[in-house]
Amino acid sequence: MADAPFLSKADIVYMDDAVVAVNKPCGMLVHRSHLDRRSPTVMRELRSLTGKMVWPVHRLDRPTSGILLMAFGSELAAVLNEDFRHHRVEKEYLAVVRGYADTDGVVDHPVKNSRGNPKPAVSRYRRLAEVELPMPVGRYDTARYSLVKVALETGRYHQIRQHFHHLSHPIIGDTVYGDGRHNRFFRETLACRRLLLFSVALAFPHPVDGRIVSLGCGLGEAERALFERFGWAAEVPHTFCHD
Repeated sequence: MADAPFLSKADIVYMDDAVVAVNKPCGMLVHRSHLDRRSPTVMRELRSLTGKMVWPVHRLDRPTSGILLMAFGSELAAVLNEDFRHHRVEKEYLAVVRGYADTDGVVDHPVKNSRGNPKPAVSRYRRLAEVELPMPVGRYDTARYSLVKVALETGRYHQIRQHFHHLSHPIIGDTVYGDGRHNRFFRETLACRRLLLFSVALAFPHPVDGRIVSLGCGLGEAERALFERFGWAAEVPHTFCHD
């Protein structure tokens, strides 16, 4: 079993007196779960790194990596929660999906929440690149994959994962909605054992003065190497940036 991920100061993308944003590692919980009370969490690690209490304003699934925003106070968190609720926050993700996705599209399809109840959800996506590998997976002689950029108009439970399952282009590494044959191919042949979903950009009104803060983060070394192997180097964000 792989060691649990930890945060370091190098994972902090942006911080001021009101908010802190980190590049959350794949496999790390945002906060303590009744299913896992011992693994490190982003909240606990940030409290240790900053010496301050932090409040979550949105969440990322445990296997998803990338930008995660927290507030240094419950009132600041409440302001940001309203911004998320009223779609004043822009979020962008990268995902590797099975097959050749359409050039672009809008997915307006309900997704089930954690209790199994359908909720309206809208995602927009654009295909950035594709690759065909000369290796048989399942009943095909070659394996085709797409790199897509996804923007969320709503923020539902497992929204991107459910939407691309609905499109028959499941995200690679998704053990809930994905394709086990392709997941196994990535694990055994490409040494990739994670969900290939990354939160790469976030823009939000600052809760104190309202200015727009735009954040971006790069991928890890292993993920960059995989993308370069696919010929996708030009599409890979390499560095942190903020305004």
